[in-house]
Amino acid sequence: MSTNPSRPAPADAAPGRGRRPAHGDPVVERAFALLGAFSAHRRSIGLGELSRLTGIPKSSTLRLARTLVKLGVLERSEEGDFVIGLRLWEIALLTPQVHGLRRAAMPYMEDLNQITRQHVLLAVREGHEAVLVERLSAHTAGPVLYEIGGRLPLHTTGVGMVLLAHADFGDQHAYLTDAALHAADGPPAAPNDLRRDLAAVRRDGYAVVTRATPAPVVSVAAPVRDADDAVVAALSVVVPQGEDVRALTPAVRATARALSRVLDSRRGAARAR
Repeated sequence: MSTNPSRPAPADAAPGRGRRPAHGDPVVERAFALLGAFSAHRRSIGLGELSRLTGIPKSSTLRLARTLVKLGVLERSEEGDFVIGLRLWEIALLTPQVHGLRRAAMPYMEDLNQITRQHVLLAVREGHEAVLVERLSAHTAGPVLYEIGGRLPLHTTGVGMVLLAHADFGDQHAYLTDAALHAADGPPAAPNDLRRDLAAVRRDGYAVVTRATPAPVVSVAAPVRDADDAVVAALSVVVPQGEDVRALTPAVRATARALSRVLDSRRGAARAR
């Protein structure tokens, strides 16, 4: 029996060539899916890999990626792979949470870097991860895992522990009960032990975390607060294991408090205008 060509196709029928899926992802969401495939450990991605990582057909991936290249959001490497473009970095630097924070923090981070001659990190929390918004490193400092723009686990880094300790209890509970996150970077953490550690961070005003990779290091971190006394960032110094962290702790805490006062004064000045 012949079918009526004017009858509409079922809702779950596959779209014809060149047609937009009835319930497909919007173009903007697909474009962000492509950008989300990049990370500090995956900076250059070929077309096939980009399609596999995002689940977007290769033809659509190529079309979207070419558009993003024209806009400067993506670039092509000499090998033909896609990399993040300079335009995206320029836009990201305008984020109010990061732009004002980095600008205010830089003089204090530079002083701390001169004193310690090690790594000085500044991070903010986004969901179940910390995002590294600035890092100053002395030439003689050892290797570290994370670069600016990279994401750090919360319970295995100094800045992460500070940010997690001052997150609201709902976010803490969600993190503590997500075992998959604990295995992502470093050994799993026992929730009760981690709760005690977070309470100690809140009580003492700083965190000390030891990591074994890529080289044995110790991180000393302290909270940075805004005018409302909310923790908006964490500042840390990362030194080789064996360094006397007792001498570092006062310097890190004092620097974080000085930065907090700057953020407070800027908020007061803005209110006075």
